[in-house]
Amino acid sequence: MSTPLAPGAEAGPRLDPRRWWALGALVACMLVLGFDGTILNVALPVMATQLGADTGEQQWIANSYFVVFAALMLPAGLLGDRFGRRRMLLTGLAIFLAGSLLGVFVDTPGLVIAARSVLGVGGALIMPLAMAVLPTLFPPEERTKAVGAVSAASALGMPLGPIVGGWLLDHFWWGSIFLINVPLVLLGIAACVFLLPETHDPSSPKVDTVSTALTVTGLGAFVFALNEGPTRGWGSGFVLGSLVLAVLLLAGLVLRERRRARPMLDLALLRHRGFLWSTIAASLVSFTLMGLLFVLPTYLQAVLGLDAFGTGLRMMPMMGGLLVAAKAAGPLVGKFGPRPVITGALFVMAVAGLLGSRTDIHDGYGWTALWLTLAGFGFGFGIIPAMDGALGALPRDRAGNGSGLLMTLRQVAGAVGIAVLGSLIAGAYTARLDTTGLPPAAADAASDSLGRAHQVAAELGSEALARSADSAYLHGMDLALLVCAVSGIAAAMLTAAFLPDGRGKEATGDHGVVPEKVDA
Repeated sequence: MSTPLAPGAEAGPRLDPRRWWALGALVACMLVLGFDGTILNVALPVMATQLGADTGEQQWIANSYFVVFAALMLPAGLLGDRFGRRRMLLTGLAIFLAGSLLGVFVDTPGLVIAARSVLGVGGALIMPLAMAVLPTLFPPEERTKAVGAVSAASALGMPLGPIVGGWLLDHFWWGSIFLINVPLVLLGIAACVFLLPETHDPSSPKVDTVSTALTVTGLGAFVFALNEGPTRGWGSGFVLGSLVLAVLLLAGLVLRERRRARPMLDLALLRHRGFLWSTIAASLVSFTLMGLLFVLPTYLQAVLGLDAFGTGLRMMPMMGGLLVAAKAAGPLVGKFGPRPVITGALFVMAVAGLLGSRTDIHDGYGWTALWLTLAGFGFGFGIIPAMDGALGALPRDRAGNGSGLLMTLRQVAGAVGIAVLGSLIAGAYTARLDTTGLPPAAADAASDSLGRAHQVAAELGSEALARSADSAYLHGMDLALLVCAVSGIAAAMLTAAFLPDGRGKEATGDHGVVPEKVDA
């Protein structure tokens, strides 16, 4: 039975008594995504050997998930608004389950890529809809705590992926990294079925086939170009062609949507200052964090000589900072407003990047733990109030569509960060690597990556090559982290200048008119 929420400021929306149990369901969903996002990094070398995957196939095994994920989040949010967010969230979990089962049984690189693409479809439904449910269940005074719990669950999967993945690969075959998803997804499905109420907006716009096609192909081409740029070269015809195609398709999407009364890409949301600048702040936090995390696994594994399990353990200081922030962000925002909190968080992330950029070849893990902990604090105190501000600024009838736009921009910002910093590290590594006296084939192989350089050094018994490779990678890593520090400072200055203070109706999104329904 559907009961309209009471409009008006006096009564406020009816609070669902199951909302904290429902939050547990959303935490389970986000844990699945965060976990799967990093576990493949551990298994890829083993999979490549056992499946006979070449370099291009390995890239697609890693990237196919993220290309599909980013391309589909925007229409996924609209589907949740129209057909029910719990219904579409369950659909996403079911698709994710199917992709996981497919990954367990496949035995060729092409089928692994297909399984990862299916996982991307499921993830694209799960991520924005899990976030879209929050403003429909929680009032502003509780929403920061809810956003913190969901954000912490997503981030917890980052270090858990390598830890669990390393243990699985030590004891089982590579397909176990897909099989581990099954109990997690089933838990998420059960939690959604029994704990999560249905929310939807019957008046949301219809899903437009042409706009959906433009969105998927345009964003897909853009993220694909970003992923391929560091390896193929930004001047290659393939990458440039993909970027031009993306610009044309997305420009066509904008022109088409501006003529529609109820567009799928609702650019009117960006006219709301609270949503616009909270979204920009969340995207800039994601850009800086992805840059910090991008350089870390290679440094820990190749330079410090840790295995995948040890790498995951040593990423846990970031989680310590994030968990503290998840608990403390709400009271700080309540006392000072989101603008100073987010601005300060971005400065902390900039300091983390600056400290990381001072890493030397002789530094041990202790120095890394210091700046990684600061990065966790900055990320938590930045992303939680930024996401809360963006979600709170949305009209409740556009929660799915708006959260899809928010998560799409965050994903694209992260992809841009990885692409730009990946190119910077690759260029600096190649320029600094000393291959004097090596056979041409060995020199080319060593120039491909730090891991390949260590393999060549072991084969040739050349300690000088291994030291040169470590030094060259650290030079590129330090440059990348310095860029992260500069971008963090720029983001902090933009946030301080333009983000609303968050303590009025304009910032909190209390629009009064709440036309959507919650199904008991």
